[in-house]
Amino acid sequence: MPLFNIGFVIFPGLTLLDFTGPLQVLSRLPQSATHIAAKSAAPVSSDCGVGLVPTHSFANCPPLDLLCVPGGNLGVVDAFCDHETIEFVRRQAHTAKYVTSVCTGGIILGVAGLLKGRRATTHWAFTDLLPLVGASHEKARVVQDGNVITAAGVSSGIDFAFTVAAEIAGETAARKIQLGIEYDPAPPFDSGNPDKASPAIKSAVLSAGYDKSLSAYRAGIERASRL
Repeated sequence: MPLFNIGFVIFPGLTLLDFTGPLQVLSRLPQSATHIAAKSAAPVSSDCGVGLVPTHSFANCPPLDLLCVPGGNLGVVDAFCDHETIEFVRRQAHTAKYVTSVCTGGIILGVAGLLKGRRATTHWAFTDLLPLVGASHEKARVVQDGNVITAAGVSSGIDFAFTVAAEIAGETAARKIQLGIEYDPAPPFDSGNPDKASPAIKSAVLSAGYDKSLSAYRAGIERASRL
């Protein structure tokens, strides 16, 4: 039985948990191989300073059964304005069984033309951008539309990975992985969703940088559409 090839696209400035959350789950799938692809074999810096070492460059990455694109902050804008990155995503998506993203990685899929006419989600602060890339926003932590599966912000990537694991290997396999990593979240605060957080908390988070990032994303999407 051939291995199921799982691949992550990484780029400078990606949000670490967008990548490592799903990686921790999906790398435990039976009969699978995990690939980490970047423009070159050089280490890639994440948003919190941790360097990530690719297993493949875009040029030598094998065909993937599952393509996953994590998000980040302004690193995402550089990624979706980069022709080589977008072409790699398009090429792999053409033959992949599943095309997926976490957080603002969905905007990269969108710029690549992979969300047109699809229902999708992304980080709550960026959902207004989805129509700019042809998608309609569905309010959920994980949204599946055909073979395209998108996750909302950062920690949603873990829920997304279990959804995908069950889809690929069955619910029992997913449950075993869940127990193996003791994924039983019980946060001390009920403030992880914009509908639950207080207006003051939401305003503080937006003003801490998301408002500025949104402007950069909008300008980047317009620029990418002309490439």
